[in-house]
Amino acid sequence: MVANLTNSNIVLSTKQYKVIGTRPIRHDGTDRVTGRAMYGADIKLPGTLTCKVLRSPHAHARIKSINTRKAEALPGVKAVVTAKDLPRLADKVEQMGESAVNLRFLSDNILARDKALYRGHAVAAVAATDQYIAEEALKLIEVEYEVLPAVLNVLDAMRDDAPLLHEDFTMKEFGKDTGKRSNIASRDQFIKGDVKAGFAQADVVIEREFDTATVHQGYIEPHAVTAFWNADGRLTVWASTQGAFLARDTIAQVLDIPVSEITYIPTEIGGGFGGKINLYAEPLCALLSRKTGKPVKSVMTRAEVLEGTGPTPGTHMRVKIGATKDGKITAAEGWFAYEAGAYPGSAIGAGLQCAFAPYDLLNGLLDGFDVVVNKPKSAAYRAPGAPQSEFAVECVVDEICEKIGMDPIEFRLKNAAKEGTVRVDGPTFPRIGGIECLEAAKAHEHYRAPLGGPNRGRGMAIGFWFNVGLASSCTISVNNDGAVNLLEGSSDLAGSRTAVSMQAAEILGIGVYDVHPKVGDTDEIGWTHVSGGSRTTYATGIAAIEASYDVIRQMKDRAALMWETSAENVDFADGVFTLKANPKEKLTFKEVAAKLMSTGGPLVGRATVDPTGHGGAFAVHLVDVEVDPETGKTQVLRYTAIQDAGKAVHPSYVEGQIQGGVVQGVGYALNEEYFYDEKGRMMNTSLLDYRMPTALDLPMISTVIVEVANPGHPFGVRGVGEVPIVPPLAAIANAVSHATGVRMNRLPMNPGHILETLLAKKNGGRSRK
Repeated sequence: MVANLTNSNIVLSTKQYKVIGTRPIRHDGTDRVTGRAMYGADIKLPGTLTCKVLRSPHAHARIKSINTRKAEALPGVKAVVTAKDLPRLADKVEQMGESAVNLRFLSDNILARDKALYRGHAVAAVAATDQYIAEEALKLIEVEYEVLPAVLNVLDAMRDDAPLLHEDFTMKEFGKDTGKRSNIASRDQFIKGDVKAGFAQADVVIEREFDTATVHQGYIEPHAVTAFWNADGRLTVWASTQGAFLARDTIAQVLDIPVSEITYIPTEIGGGFGGKINLYAEPLCALLSRKTGKPVKSVMTRAEVLEGTGPTPGTHMRVKIGATKDGKITAAEGWFAYEAGAYPGSAIGAGLQCAFAPYDLLNGLLDGFDVVVNKPKSAAYRAPGAPQSEFAVECVVDEICEKIGMDPIEFRLKNAAKEGTVRVDGPTFPRIGGIECLEAAKAHEHYRAPLGGPNRGRGMAIGFWFNVGLASSCTISVNNDGAVNLLEGSSDLAGSRTAVSMQAAEILGIGVYDVHPKVGDTDEIGWTHVSGGSRTTYATGIAAIEASYDVIRQMKDRAALMWETSAENVDFADGVFTLKANPKEKLTFKEVAAKLMSTGGPLVGRATVDPTGHGGAFAVHLVDVEVDPETGKTQVLRYTAIQDAGKAVHPSYVEGQIQGGVVQGVGYALNEEYFYDEKGRMMNTSLLDYRMPTALDLPMISTVIVEVANPGHPFGVRGVGEVPIVPPLAAIANAVSHATGVRMNRLPMNPGHILETLLAKKNGGRSRK
């Protein structure tokens, strides 16, 4: 529901729109529910071969030799590739999308060259006439390994005597190479004020340690790729991806071919959450296609998805916060170590940026470590890095509130970040809605409702995600019936076609169903960044708005021709052109469109943008749980999520994003984890054993949309997709702590962990952390 708040402290968007804020059925809805939509696995080209990948059975092993002759001799096998077929790339760092990437590491993760660095690391790939022959061929590939000790925990990996994943790797500290060989890829630090003096002013200081497990994004559709390297040298790739242009550019780097010789066609995507940005099978299928002259297709199994693609980092964290008796934070300090997986590049940077962001701190210190371990290379997962760091911070804040006897929302309001607040990591906040979300939570009936039974607890937490802008492109072609064709480059993850179309329709003054949207491939539309970072409705929406204004400018010229005047004498509003000299003279958008061919021919509006006014988003979550003291099972009884959307373009989509983030947060908090044995083998490689929540595990999730307009968008839009996964970990941990009387500092809080903690309390001992 949209918040109906009259409190003067709640600033809601008040402008009324005709399209923005309505709830039309999504344009692609019929295709999706009838099976007409084409996903990655649906691509079927004549003569397509099947790709299967041989993966390392060891978490850490030197590859001494690979013999593929027997596999190549098997009838039906058309080609085999190993790392020798990939160009040997230099140790070179390139800006690839949102982050810098070492090209050598990028290539090595696609096919292991000298070492296998995690169980599931791709070692070779086969193309055969069917999957059964391909699977049989994998058994015939002979790989000689020298098995090495594995490190599976961030603290173990940071030890000076830990086995090194990369022998030639040296640690960077504060941007400078230390020359020290280590599994610590980098260390970064942000300092604001005088932390030592701040703690000296505190009446209460609480310091705790926290651990979170490696978890997967849990998208239902596995990675699926088809590649065809044509005889003319052009490579075409069809795949389920969150960013066709970034994928195309990365393929060009990995295969060392011109980017202009690659066409990347994004299919519909069955879930991504950040996990379908990185490359996995695309270069393998491309190389096999070049060898065979045939299209080659790869569809991962669920075990391959879990073992061979990028989960979110496991972490170890220490947070220390000091406050006065009246609830003012005097200092905050955080030490965060994130697992990057086999290659550098965890979400530690975003984790640091978000950790203390909800608070206006005079004194703060953030210390972050990016650490390699023998697990799959980590990837983005919905607000990457923020759920972990804010889990630690919000649990300590909750304990301080308990210690000084202060209401947790009042405490947060007293310390809340606001416009003009300088974050510990440097940026200054523009207009933000954190306080409005807290006030909406305080006023909500859920916050005052009785718990209604023993072994129950209520928790709350606030979360932040900074959102991003980045490049987007859009073209709008006007048809002679007044409808328009909108072409954009953002993969549609959750209805963004419609959300973008609604913004164009609002500007053009036409109905939303008069806009016919399409996601273009890399040959059809200008460069567009990934669908991620909570940027699509914001940035691609701005591209559509600017393209719409371009359409209007050109159509003013056409209307002027029809009236035999100049364009300066033509006004436009709500889909109607008006002659300034005689306001009674009007032409509708459709009337001008009908005369395009006689007033100059076809008309196309276009825009490329790289907006910077994205504006961060806040969410406050309230949750009630019941914990069975005999079994340790936690039942989520009630959940309310309050979030600032700036302006909800399509309120149903906003509600769905919030609810989806909560569901994933519940799994993250209570059940989900990569469970490894001592040899680095993942033991829960199916969705039966990797325990994601189902409908039976969840209550109805209530949503409240707060609208504090973002000044960086014409309609006030803020990204909404990522911040809803940030508060659940801490909110649920706080609720469980209140239900059990013991602090829960390790995730997931599965029944075994809860019973262990309760038993430690009963015996007068201490829990693990």
